[in-house]
Amino acid sequence: MTRKSRLLSAAFGAMVAASSLFGAASAYAQTATVVTTPVAATQVRYGSIKVDGLNIAYREAGDPRSPKLVLLHGWPSSSHQYRDLIPKLASRFHVIAPDYQGFGNSDHPDPATYHYSFDAISVTVEKFLAAKGFDHYGLFMQDYGGPVGYRIVGRNPKALDWLIVQNSNAYENGFTPAWDGFRKALWVDRTPANEAALAAFNTLDAIKNTVYLGGAGHPELIAPESYESDAASVAGPTNLRIQLDLFYDYRNNVQLYPAWQAFLRNQQPKTLIFWGQHDVFFTPEGGESYLKDLPKAEIHRLNAGHFATEDNLPYIADHIISFYDARVKAKK
Repeated sequence: MTRKSRLLSAAFGAMVAASSLFGAASAYAQTATVVTTPVAATQVRYGSIKVDGLNIAYREAGDPRSPKLVLLHGWPSSSHQYRDLIPKLASRFHVIAPDYQGFGNSDHPDPATYHYSFDAISVTVEKFLAAKGFDHYGLFMQDYGGPVGYRIVGRNPKALDWLIVQNSNAYENGFTPAWDGFRKALWVDRTPANEAALAAFNTLDAIKNTVYLGGAGHPELIAPESYESDAASVAGPTNLRIQLDLFYDYRNNVQLYPAWQAFLRNQQPKTLIFWGQHDVFFTPEGGESYLKDLPKAEIHRLNAGHFATEDNLPYIADHIISFYDARVKAKK
């Protein structure tokens, strides 16, 4: 037998052996039990639905029969901001957290043809909540969550059962000097130079060291993937244009502050406030100002920065549940 023949024979033998093993494995698979584990109501489920022609991604957990709680995220994050909070609340609430268009895993339509504004985001989120069966709910608003949430409940006050505010500004004295480049430059004159001066806010360095770690009471608890995923979401010319469009549109939120304050005074929603005292963007006075319009609100002044749920998670989750039990559930 030639060397070539021996090699062919060996290869054929290996194929026969492999075929036999595959047949045995296949036969075993036909008789073995395959377990499909049940999905607990408290596990986080991920999905997306079409709203206004856009895929809107979301995280959801909890029994649909439980009280509903909506989590609205801030800049520059997404529902990822609530990745650890949702499981802690899911045993008591039916929780949902959408990604706004232009954020996270939702569609990022081209700002050359799509107009990004807080009005547009609020309309889409309102339709999203209706499509998901959230016709009334508690509302957690952080940062951009305020401009989105106030618009939604302003149009439909009966939807709001109770309110949670975490570093979401509604008062003039809430602005820190970090806003000078917006208020004194971009909002006055939207030029390439004024935009370029603010583009640095969307870099990994700024998001990590200024937004997340800046002012944090326990920086060692802040997961790197939090600021890394946010930075990746706003990276690139198109995503940067989206963020600059919203930076510019934020001026319209300030004009609505008196209306939002009147809403709070007139409606007196049961309100729980968590305020990071070292937020680079919003002053402690901004949190205290809520008490002028909501004297019965419960406020927690935290040794934290912008994203307080990153390093104050158990405290915030526990007090959300206890506030609901004492002030909301008991009064229904």
